[in-house]
This record gives sequence, structure tokens and C-alpha cells, in this order.
Amino acid sequence: MAAPEARPRRRADAERNIARIVTAARTLLGSNPNATTDDIAQAAGVGRMTLYGHFRTRADLVEAALMDALRVGEETLSSIDLSGDADAAMIRLLASSWRLVAESASLLTAAEDVLPPGRVRELHAAPAERMTELVRRGQEQGVYRTDLPAEWLVSVVHYVLHGAAAESREKRLAAPDAADVVTRTVRPMLIG
Repeated sequence: MAAPEARPRRRADAERNIARIVTAARTLLGSNPNATTDDIAQAAGVGRMTLYGHFRTRADLVEAALMDALRVGEETLSSIDLSGDADAAMIRLLASSWRLVAESASLLTAAEDVLPPGRVRELHAAPAERMTELVRRGQEQGVYRTDLPAEWLVSVVHYVLHGAAAESREKRLAAPDAADVVTRTVRPMLIG
């Protein structure tokens, strides 16, 4: 059996262009979900042809930016100590999750506008599973309610996080207070 052919390696300048484009997309879409591909190309310092050479559609570009944000978020979330008491671990996870959601709320809006139904949820599978496992552990420890499925409780937590991000963006919730507001909203819901 013949060895599979290796994919040709991209040139270094192409790799740099992709990185600049994705960074520019994260930045611009993170503050304005309606930022255009022309705006992103200009911010990245590349031409439209270069951008479209790497990302054939706006959806491809938005997905790459969201995946990059999720990669960075995973680095942050995986460093959180989730051992011990599930409720104490949840408080730590909520504080970090809040910051990540607030930073990427507009990017998420852009993704939900252009990606196929279910794709955003699919890309968020790892963070959602981390929280689901924590809620299940809290249920097993007798800390969290068991009358509702863990998956539902996690969905509600995500709605609260995204709602807080929207309220913060609209200046109806002060950003420094948001983590505390999220925690004080979520904990009673989890405890029942």
C-alpha cells in the first residue's frame, strides 16, 4: 500500500497572510458583526484577491475567526482548576467564561448569521461538555438540582452569559459587575 501523499506546505508568506486575516477578522467582527470582507482585508493589510484566495466566502472567514477565538478560549478554560467542590469550580469557570463570551459576543452574532444551523453549537461542543461534566458532578455531589437535565441547565447558563454580554454591550450592565451578576443569577438556578 502506497503512503498517502503529503499536502504541499503553504509558503511562509501565505501562512502570515492567513494569520493576519484571521486576526483582523476576530478584531473587526468582535466589535461589529457586520464588518465587511473589504474592511477585514484592509485591516489585515492584504488585497481582496488575497483574502478570497484563502477564504472563498464570508462564512469561511467568519468560521476561521470563530475557531481561532475558540482555540484561544480553550487555552484559558483548560487552565482553570475544576477539581474539588463543583460549586466552587463553577464560580471559577463562570468568571472566565463570562470574559470570553463578552469578548466574542459580536463575533458569535456574525457566525450565527452566516454559518449553517447547528454549526456554531458544534464548534462550541468542547466548552459545553466541560460545563456539562461539571454540572453532572455537582448533581452527583448533591450540590446541584437533579430535577432538570444537566444539558438543559448548561443551555440556560449559556443564555445567561450571552444575555449579560448583550446587556453589557448596550451599557445596561457595567462590565466590571457582569461576572458577579452572572454568578448570582446562575448559582440559584443550579442549586434549585
